[in-house]
Amino acid sequence: MLLSAIAYPQTPSTDIHYRLVMLHGWGANAQDLAPLAPLLRLPQAQYLFPNAPLPHPLVAGGLMWYDLNTQEGLETSRKHLRDWLLSLDGQDNIPLSHTLLAGFSQGGAMTLDVGLSLPVAGLVALSGYLHPINLATLPPTLPPILMIHGRQDPVVPLQAALVARDSLIQAGAAVTYREFEMGHEIPPLVLPILRDFALQQLQVPTRDQA
Repeated sequence: MLLSAIAYPQTPSTDIHYRLVMLHGWGANAQDLAPLAPLLRLPQAQYLFPNAPLPHPLVAGGLMWYDLNTQEGLETSRKHLRDWLLSLDGQDNIPLSHTLLAGFSQGGAMTLDVGLSLPVAGLVALSGYLHPINLATLPPTLPPILMIHGRQDPVVPLQAALVARDSLIQAGAAVTYREFEMGHEIPPLVLPILRDFALQQLQVPTRDQA
């Protein structure tokens, strides 16, 4: 099963050389994060916003990567997301090495879960957390990681982000960690940080470098 996704722009031109994939959170869908595409202003980039494969039991039109209480669906979503990301490798002449994977909340957890074992340019977890991992199963080289979290997050406690950060550093990952006086959200102040990280990891030439 390949995931459905919103693409921006819908048809990549020959000037598109990079890709940003963003995973929505629990109970949302691809439309939740799609408005961020024009705000990030990444040159030569295509944005993909996939839908999680499972319907949310309580939110009309909402989707989820897995049930938060029982973890049911995690293995299914993990396989579907990995297969879908691998199917993107080389599509429109954009390799995974030119792809940045990001996610919010449960999408951030899925980003770390699946992305750690893929040759992507980098990973971004916004208000996310880390599933239990076996460090011995991780590849020797891990993608650079950006983590951003709110000190007043009522959904994913700050402590979960700190545990994730420390575990990833222990695993050998290069982690850039930022926290702010905010809740469970993606406020405007986060966007320049995400953009700078994307430009650096994707090695996108800016006008100043052209």
